[in-house]
Amino acid sequence: MKIEFVPLLQLQRDLYNLPPGQARFQAYLDTLLNAEASDAELLPMAVMNPMGKAHVSAMLDALLTIDAEAIAAAAIAAALNQFDDVASTFQLGLVVADDRMGGWTNRYTSEFSSRFELQTCLKRGWLAVTLWTSEAPSALKVREETLITVYRVAYIQRHGFAHTLQAMLNQAGYAMTMAGCQHPTLDEDDLADTHQVISPHLLTQDHATIMPCLFGDPAAHALGYQPKGLSDRAGFAWARHQARHHYPMGAN
Repeated sequence: MKIEFVPLLQLQRDLYNLPPGQARFQAYLDTLLNAEASDAELLPMAVMNPMGKAHVSAMLDALLTIDAEAIAAAAIAAALNQFDDVASTFQLGLVVADDRMGGWTNRYTSEFSSRFELQTCLKRGWLAVTLWTSEAPSALKVREETLITVYRVAYIQRHGFAHTLQAMLNQAGYAMTMAGCQHPTLDEDDLADTHQVISPHLLTQDHATIMPCLFGDPAAHALGYQPKGLSDRAGFAWARHQARHHYPMGAN
């Protein structure tokens, strides 16, 4: 597998130097789309909020200060030698998604898409490392999210796209474990309860069931689905716990 890193953070930051309004939105479209304005050229930037407020600018400044793109590029270089069996080439860029303010981005549905609805992006050869405004930027977060993205696409290339809850848990558990993630986590009692709740649904493809099983009751309440008595991100915590037994080495 080959990955070409494409710097995008400064492009995003430059857009926020323009006052919010039509001029900024048009500049965003000019950056996102090709010369004919007929197709997205820098596909990861489709998830950013061009009308974001000052907190988005502040996060981009923080990411540029810590040289987040160099961190991401180094993480990619360290991992790629594990994927000689994957004959695919991608471009990858970092993008800030605004899940703190406004209605542009719903965290649960957007994150689900970034994890499991990648058919169009991969067909067009793009990977996006999404960094959320609700999470403090750090070198560790950039490295983890970059590695998760790389291991996720490698898993998909080897095993295909996930359609059932079980397949999604397998994919997520592998990517998080191989990236060396320590979170999300649950105590032993909560893990046992989560296992009991999600086990009957492992073969489901029903979105209204999958979302609460993955993201927990906070997502169920936010999206109008039936809560299942699960903690925040309980499904992902359970998947990471299970995957640690299959991939004990992970990434260093």
